[in-house]
Amino acid sequence: MEQRSDTADVEDPRTQGPTPEFPQRPIARPGAEHEMTPTADHGEDSYRGADRLRDRVALITGGDSGIGRAVALAYAREGADVVISYLPQEERDAAETERLVTSAGRTVVKVPGDLVDQRYCERLAQAAFDRFGRVDILVNNAAFQSTHETIEEFSTAEFDRAFKTNVYAMFWLCRAVLPRMSTGGVIINTASIQAYDPSPELLPYAATKGAIVNFTKALAPTAMKRGVRVNAVAPGPVWTPLIPSTMPPEKVKSFGADTTFGRPAQPAELAPLYVFLASNDARFVTGEVFGATGGQTPF
Repeated sequence: MEQRSDTADVEDPRTQGPTPEFPQRPIARPGAEHEMTPTADHGEDSYRGADRLRDRVALITGGDSGIGRAVALAYAREGADVVISYLPQEERDAAETERLVTSAGRTVVKVPGDLVDQRYCERLAQAAFDRFGRVDILVNNAAFQSTHETIEEFSTAEFDRAFKTNVYAMFWLCRAVLPRMSTGGVIINTASIQAYDPSPELLPYAATKGAIVNFTKALAPTAMKRGVRVNAVAPGPVWTPLIPSTMPPEKVKSFGADTTFGRPAQPAELAPLYVFLASNDARFVTGEVFGATGGQTPF
């Protein structure tokens, strides 16, 4: 058998993103892409679409930055129109996501607001149906986290916000969208390695990610009665604004160093999983959790 000699596209995965130590300074919550050093890669120069999501409509929470922006970009280049949620103070990042989507020739609808508000979640879903008449893909991606060394340091407000943002919003949006989804619809939830290997300093966040895994598996059989698939992606460390805006400087400096790759993932490296799960290639996949943890997968 003739062996391929062209290895131009084969590169060492350990060198496909910046490695610690990072010169990142602390930034105020919720963080912004332009304040990150080094900047994150969302696939701006690398993602190539293959028409796998042609004319579908995706609603993505936290679509202004990080994984959400990378997924919005990838979906647009795969032919989908996109609705994104984001906090009002993240308008600058949302505008950049808008630019990336429109440059791919697709339509984007920006709906600023706070996911802890049930009424906003319901308005967000309705905005998608009002503009496009349907939602084919729901990506529950936005997240809140805070870090402390002991349980006494976590306030009730922090614990409440983590669950409202990460779990309640997922529930509210699924409840609003799923009954109106057509056969072939897809729901993708963003879990985390924290669901399986929780860090004590991320106690509330880790608990929400465990809930997301459980929610995904519980919803999948019910949703399949409508012909809708429900899955989750469980990333390990990913270089997003959430990190320098919520973690201690010493943790940020070495972020991702303990992965097998010796670095954190870039958002662009997660987006193809979300594309696969949204596409017909994953038509026999539901109730599953796909890990992308840099070799740390404990499940």
